[in-house]
Amino acid sequence: MTSPNAKADLLFYLQSARDALLWKLDGLSEYDARRPLTPTGTNLLGMVKHVATVEFGYLGDTFARPSGAPLPWVGEGAEPNADMWATADESREQIVGLYHRAWAHADATIDALALDTVGTVPWWPSGKDRVTLHHAVVRVVADTQRHAGHADILRELLDGAVGMEEGNSSIPPGDAAWWEKHRGRLESTAREAGRDA
Repeated sequence: MTSPNAKADLLFYLQSARDALLWKLDGLSEYDARRPLTPTGTNLLGMVKHVATVEFGYLGDTFARPSGAPLPWVGEGAEPNADMWATADESREQIVGLYHRAWAHADATIDALALDTVGTVPWWPSGKDRVTLHHAVVRVVADTQRHAGHADILRELLDGAVGMEEGNSSIPPGDAAWWEKHRGRLESTAREAGRDA
């Protein structure tokens, strides 16, 4: 039995992840928003482009509700991983605007359909491609929260900014000296444990 507040719960956690991910772009230069910070090229603006694409797919196309938004990076012949970075011609405003359109489209799907509505994921193998809206929303929440966590780490690496959301750092208080001492203690502990292993 589905809770009468199940849609509201799902939308709350989805929106909190959306907001957290976009907040990580605030105050960054164009370079830092796009800069690859891992060996596989993970970058903040690319993650926003990716999650917008995910929402359009799972919470639109899967339920025969295409958005009409052009997504050439996932079209026929697109290069692998093209949804994980923004080209020089794709502005931050375009990508963020696309994400806002994905939110509106996904939210309209969630509002219009029952959570037990069954859809077909076009890019999954035939015979294993059926999902309920509930499953699709949970999948999107999990994916967005995962990328919001990635964004936390990338932003801290860029300029030291941390936090779960504006006004909520979700970490213990401490000045730079305290954090340096704390980090040093962890480094010493790791080295000691490494010697014992």
